[in-house]
Amino acid sequence: MNSQETVQQPDEAIVEALRLLGKRRLALAIHDASFPGLASEDIGRGSPYSEGAKQFLAFARRLGFDAVQLGPQGQTARDNPSPYDGTLFSRNILNLDIVAVANAPGGLLGKGSLRHLLAGSRRDSAHSDHRYAFDASHAALDEIYDNFIERLTQGDASAIDLKAELTAFATRQADWLDADALYHALAAAHGGRHYRDWPVFNEDCTERDLYRPAPGQEDHCASRRAVLQHRYQMAIERYQLGQLLLHRQHAQWRALLNGWGLRLYGDLQVGLSPCDAWSRGAFYLQDYRMGAPPSRTNPLGQPWGYGVFNPEQYLEPRGEPGPVMRFLLARVNKMLTEFDGIRIDHPHGLVCPWVYRNDDPDPYHAVQHGARLFSSPQLLEHPGLARYAIVTPEQLNTTVPRYADDWVQSLQRLQVERYALLLDTVVDAVRAHGASNEDVLCEVLSTLPYPLARVIARQGLGRFRVTQKADLDNPLDVYRSENAHAEDWIMVGNHDTPPVWHLVRQWVNNGQAGEQARYLAQRLVVEEEREAFAKTLASDWRKLAHARLADIFASPAAHVMVFFADLLGLEEIYNRPGITDPGNWTLRVPQDYATRYAEAVTRGEALNLPCVLALALRAQGEEVAQTHAALIARLQALAGWSIT
Repeated sequence: MNSQETVQQPDEAIVEALRLLGKRRLALAIHDASFPGLASEDIGRGSPYSEGAKQFLAFARRLGFDAVQLGPQGQTARDNPSPYDGTLFSRNILNLDIVAVANAPGGLLGKGSLRHLLAGSRRDSAHSDHRYAFDASHAALDEIYDNFIERLTQGDASAIDLKAELTAFATRQADWLDADALYHALAAAHGGRHYRDWPVFNEDCTERDLYRPAPGQEDHCASRRAVLQHRYQMAIERYQLGQLLLHRQHAQWRALLNGWGLRLYGDLQVGLSPCDAWSRGAFYLQDYRMGAPPSRTNPLGQPWGYGVFNPEQYLEPRGEPGPVMRFLLARVNKMLTEFDGIRIDHPHGLVCPWVYRNDDPDPYHAVQHGARLFSSPQLLEHPGLARYAIVTPEQLNTTVPRYADDWVQSLQRLQVERYALLLDTVVDAVRAHGASNEDVLCEVLSTLPYPLARVIARQGLGRFRVTQKADLDNPLDVYRSENAHAEDWIMVGNHDTPPVWHLVRQWVNNGQAGEQARYLAQRLVVEEEREAFAKTLASDWRKLAHARLADIFASPAAHVMVFFADLLGLEEIYNRPGITDPGNWTLRVPQDYATRYAEAVTRGEALNLPCVLALALRAQGEEVAQTHAALIARLQALAGWSIT
């Protein structure tokens, strides 16, 4: 598919139903590695820039989706496929469409090498083989760079033009590219090890500390960086070339999707890669790390080990942006030249991070006894946090655990502004790039501390409502769809939860199907039909799943997100958060998804969007159902399968 090609648009009945339901965005959530690849291009891992990915997104557009939510796209390590541990600026070389490179005029990758790399993966097409894809992508880049240098020395005109383009790109992106390229050159020289494990020689400025010089060593470290950049200039240029090719492919891909009517959302991850910790560690506190506190969905908490911005570097003494603010602005502005909007991963990290000491040998003990960075004016366990406190002791509710949402119980306007400083920076940047609040996706999940609630309300932002987490015994529970607001994003699940198809089978097996069915009947049909409808749902897991999906479309939320597994009827869990599992981050869209989906949707075993929308419209009341009876009938005809 080329950038001029059009795709079939969704049926007008789908578009009209979404409009009547007040749905302004319908986003498909999928991470890069999960995209399908054609058999002729697959190296064991998905790439959004591949032909297979383009065909899949054309398929999604025909169904009715108008946005795509990606995960982080940074460079990952060979032994860690998590996109949330990838680089913050550099793109992942595993996304490079090597087939496109090989097929381009004067292709820098030989066809024989391409065939060899494609033949090497032994993983099935429905799962990623991260390590093979990592090695294959780097092997491809090695050859691409070697061919580029050879042709350059021969005076090849296309190579000379590419060299000029590369020089201009490296100059424009030097603020992040210089450090990232040097890090990866050094990491390769040290066998791919984490920078903490690099050898230390008797030097005033070690390779570990090039960007964190000791007092008085700033000039020495700058000189040392220059020496290393010269020593590894070919490895650095190789890295730069890979980034140029990736950025070029991304720009072409985004233009294609926008032409189809698909908005593209990036992921502003809260995590930090080793590369960024190495080059930007001076922006972070040295004694604390960031994690997730104990919550109802994760009672043990999660010791992420991520860095915590140093509040003393937010602003300069006269109020100008300090190192942290300049770093955040550079990151967000780069993203907004590449995406139409941003998902803010754990906005708590920008507003009221949960922090824990990094010198505790038991990270779970540490995170369970942590504290909120700006909400701890007098804690005996964390006396050093008092200097960062925005609140006073009198504003705290000390009768609840300090991770409770109401630990802080009141704030003045100026205090809210101080909590909001970083999040305001992100939102203001989004607006400056011509996007709106609807293009800021605030991933608030298990906890919503009072300061964060005040900050997002101040900006008119919504939160995430993950309905599979709803407490059906609590009418006020935040995950119940009826409690959503128009500005929210609502979904049955995300990349960290079981697919709805897995969940409903579980409910049937453990006796929870009846409770779920009664709740959904109350949400979706008139009172006289509820008992019979609940029995129908409880007796058929397929109908129960579709009622769960209809519930999000019937909610007040104007923005709906569907994870790719929920669309396709997949039951395998993509990621089990908080644990190390070899199956995490491996689930992919299978190559034969179109055939599978067509068959599954007729059985009610994959998302039948017309069916779900018809039910959601009827749930709006008798007047809506009668006024739009013809539309509902059209949707039911498109569905070819019914819950009732």
